[in-house]
Amino acid sequence: MNLGISTSCLYPMPTEKALETLGRAGVKTSEIFLNSISETTPDFIKKLNKIKDEYGMKTVSVHPFSSFSETFMLFGNYERRYLDVREFYKKCFEMTALAGADISVIHGMKLPGQIEKEEYFSRFRWLVEAGREFGVTVCQENVHSHFSQSPDFLREMRDALGDDFRMVFDVKQAVRSGFEPLAFAEEFKSSISHIHLSDHNAQSDCVAPSKGIFDFRKLFEIMESAGYKGSGVIELYRAGFGDESELTQSLEYLQNL
Repeated sequence: MNLGISTSCLYPMPTEKALETLGRAGVKTSEIFLNSISETTPDFIKKLNKIKDEYGMKTVSVHPFSSFSETFMLFGNYERRYLDVREFYKKCFEMTALAGADISVIHGMKLPGQIEKEEYFSRFRWLVEAGREFGVTVCQENVHSHFSQSPDFLREMRDALGDDFRMVFDVKQAVRSGFEPLAFAEEFKSSISHIHLSDHNAQSDCVAPSKGIFDFRKLFEIMESAGYKGSGVIELYRAGFGDESELTQSLEYLQNL
């Protein structure tokens, strides 16, 4: 598995500075978390690409900042607002491709939701098709307090979308949602296109890999059994680690498993 670190770990450090910090530390694979509207422009992505080129880095995924508003904007019950915001997501997918990545991450609808599941699946299919125009795979992430926290919901989504159903599997989100992450990975391993890695212990559901009890080796074995060719990036809340060097130490730990 290709392993790296998400710029989101260093939030609220400016995105370009976060990417440069990772590059300077020797990280070669990254996820870019875009944090504002001005960061969804070709000029800004070119700035990021220049940093990547300088440090020989590769971007595997892009996470739009708009995940907090997806319930209201993408999956709300006011149709005109949904139709209007689709242009923004087309732009995000275009910027994902310009950044050299092929994965875009969607959180989806928070509980209790505003639209029926069938409508949710229909709108998500539109996202998938819009992303495909730019060579981008649009993926549903499992997220706490969202419909996607539930394996039952994701099974229904998989049945509805068929081969268009792809996932970002997030370890900490499974833990926060009360689901055993290895069982989660086993259930959806054939649909997972990208992985967000973190560790956990009795005190916290999000700590740096090697600082908790999670069996990463077993996770890698599960994904290898499905012929997984994607990437896994460390994605932590800023409170989940101390010095920035802890990130690269955790990456080295995972690479040596």
